[in-house]
Amino acid sequence: MNTEERARLIQQYRDGYREVTEALEGITDDELDRSVEGDWTPRQIAHHLADSEMMSAIRIRRLLAEPDPVIYGYDEKAFAERLTSDRPIAQSLEAMRWARETCAQLLDRMTEADWRIVGTHTESGRYGTEDWLKIYAAHAHDHAGQIARARGRS
Repeated sequence: MNTEERARLIQQYRDGYREVTEALEGITDDELDRSVEGDWTPRQIAHHLADSEMMSAIRIRRLLAEPDPVIYGYDEKAFAERLTSDRPIAQSLEAMRWARETCAQLLDRMTEADWRIVGTHTESGRYGTEDWLKIYAAHAHDHAGQIARARGRS
C-alpha cells in the first residue's frame, strides 16, 4: 500500500463515525428496530459498531505492541443477537466514537515499520496493520449504508 492510499483510508476511517451518526440522524423508535430483508436493525448495527470498534482498538494495539501478535476472532452475529435487545444506542455510539478517536491517534504516529507489522488472525490467518486499516476504513461506511436502507433512504 502506498502512502497516498494509506492516507485516503485513514481519512475514510476518520469519517466513519460521522457517516454513521448522519445515517441515524432523526431516527424514530420504530425505525431503530426495523430491518430490511433480514439484515440487522439500526439498533443492532449501532451496538455492533461499538463492539466491533472496541475489538478493533485491541487488535491494532496488539499488532503494534506485541511480538508475533495473535488477533482473535469473535462471533459478531451472537453479539448482535444477544447483546442489543432494547438498549439505547447513545452510549454505544460514544464507545464507537472514542475507540476510533484513540485508534486514529495511533495511526497518526505509526512509522513505515509499523505499517509492515503482520500477526496471525485465529480465523483468517495472516493479518497485518494494513489489513486492519482496509477493514476498518470501510466498516462504518458499510453499516451507515445498511442503516439508510433500513430507513428506506437509499
